[in-house]
Formats: sequence, C-alpha cells, structure tokens
Amino acid sequence: MSVDISVVIPVYNSAQYLPTLVYRLMSVLETDTPRFEIIFVDDGSTDGSWDVLSELWARFPSHVMAIQLMRNYGQHNALMCGFRQAQGQYIVTMDDDLQNPPEEIPKLLSTIRKSGADLVYGIYKQKKHAAWRNVGSVLVRGFYKLVLKVSHEPTSFRIIKSKLLKSILSYNKNFTYVDGLLTWNTQRIGATEVEHHARLNGKSGYSISRLVVLSLNLFTNFSLIPLQLVSVWGMFVAVVGLMFGGYFLLQSLLSNIAVSGYASTIVAILVLGGTQLLGLGIIGEYLGRVHLNVNRKPQYVERQILCSDAECLSPPCETQEVLGSFEQRTCSSDTVY
Repeated sequence: MSVDISVVIPVYNSAQYLPTLVYRLMSVLETDTPRFEIIFVDDGSTDGSWDVLSELWARFPSHVMAIQLMRNYGQHNALMCGFRQAQGQYIVTMDDDLQNPPEEIPKLLSTIRKSGADLVYGIYKQKKHAAWRNVGSVLVRGFYKLVLKVSHEPTSFRIIKSKLLKSILSYNKNFTYVDGLLTWNTQRIGATEVEHHARLNGKSGYSISRLVVLSLNLFTNFSLIPLQLVSVWGMFVAVVGLMFGGYFLLQSLLSNIAVSGYASTIVAILVLGGTQLLGLGIIGEYLGRVHLNVNRKPQYVERQILCSDAECLSPPCETQEVLGSFEQRTCSSDTVY
C-alpha cells in the first residue's frame, strides 16, 4: 500500500507521553488520509519507552512502526534512521513530548501543498521551553543562519517532501545535522506559525552540553568558518606584530630604549601562544571528526524493528515470532549506518 504521510518521531525517555501522542496523531491523520504511518525511533531510552512502543505497535500494527537503537545516538541520528524507513510522499518530524501538538500538522500539510516548497518549518508563536533551553536554541539557530547563510529558523517540527528526503539518505557520517543536510539540497523552504505547548513534566533530553555539541557539529561539519576565522586572526596578529616590531626597531635606532621591556615580551608570548593553541585546537577538532568517520563510527545501529511490512525493513532481519497476522522481526546489530 502506498503511503501519503509518514510521521517520524525520535523517542528518548517519553514513555508517559507515547499513548496520548499516538491517539492524537491517529485522530488527526485519519481526517486527511487512511494511508499514513507513524515511525518511532527509540534512541536508547531507559524508562520503559520500548515496552510502551511494543504495546502500541501490537495495537496498531498497520500504522505504527517501532525501531529500537542499540544506544543513545542523538536526535538527528535517530531521525536519519526513521527517514530510511519512511515511505510517505510527505514526511513530518516532531518531538515525542507533546510540545509539538499533532493538531498543528494540517497547517504544515496545507502550506507545503499550496506553496510548492520542498521543506516547511513550523515556527512557534511562543516557545514554552525553559529559559536556559531558549538561550541554547538561539545559539544553535544563530550558528545555523551564519553557516548556511539563510534567513529562516529551523525547528524540530517540520514537513519534508519525499524527493528532498531521498537526496540526504546517502549521508552516513556520525556527526549529523538534518537541517544542514536539507538546506544543502534545496532553497525552496517555507514556514507557518504553529502552537508550542509547555512540557507537562519531566525534563528535556537536550542539556546545555548537548546544544553546544550540536553547535560544534554544525560549525565543523557544514562550514570552514572556524578555520577561516583562525586564518584571519593569524593575519591580524602577524600584521600587529610587524607594526610593533617596526616601532621598537625605530625606537632602538633612536636610542630611546635603554632596557628591553619584560612586559612586552610576556604579552607577545601569551598572545602568540594562545593564538597557536586556538588554531591547533580547531584543526584538531576537524582532524578528530575525519578520524572517526574514516574509522566508520556508526551513525546508528538498529537492535530491533517492529513492522508489519517486510519491504520497510533494513536487512539483515529475521522473523522471530508471529503475532496474529503480523510478524515481529529483529534486526541484527550489524545493521549499521
């Protein structure tokens, strides 16, 4: 059966939200088309989320797929796992904690159908994140606009045409930033205003450190800006050094310097040493990522997939047991991307 809409949702410690999320999603999607699928990717949850997903799959096997990863790989890596299983003409991504209301999906569908865009973001009227999370998000969005030279703001609530999605599936590196990959492949990007609800309880899976790492991934994977900044700073320090050198040489020739200054020597050492260490650190960051990618650090590894259609599975997979008319399959840990 062909699929009109695929909803891909990374899951991390959200067992309490998942039943409500599925029922609300099904209620919304059924009003548009009976041909839809909801793909959950359990990204190393420790709170029983996989047990809840297994129950939801057993209850709605024709619409729900559940994928369990071997460990926590990060939201964007989990999205790539779900993308490789999605068969819809339109692919919606959203958070697992009900902060993205499923009832806003029709707005995304209407906008992408009418505008001719390849990608549409749901822009929040008012973000209901904690203050520190909003600050971190501003940092990531600022880097995103600077690196990719775009004016729109990325959010986790987005809808993508299948043709655009297929263009990024060949990317198999560990350091993944989905919005960067999408922006590399299209300029037809739209936005529509949507609601954003407060988290009922619990805390976000994104910490300050994770947001900083995401920003570093964006800078070092999609841009040469850090290296270029170090080059510009090096040129600036070299020019200033030459100017000071010329100045002190002139003063020496004019016999205006009796004793060499201790302070100027220390300042020169600190400035030049700090600049060199900064440059080496940034170069090392790039080299480290190249090293990990050359050594094939996996983007993700699938432990198990629950699915009703053999065509949607990534080999190698084996049928473990039959539940009614549907089969439960487990993929080996060699299913690596």
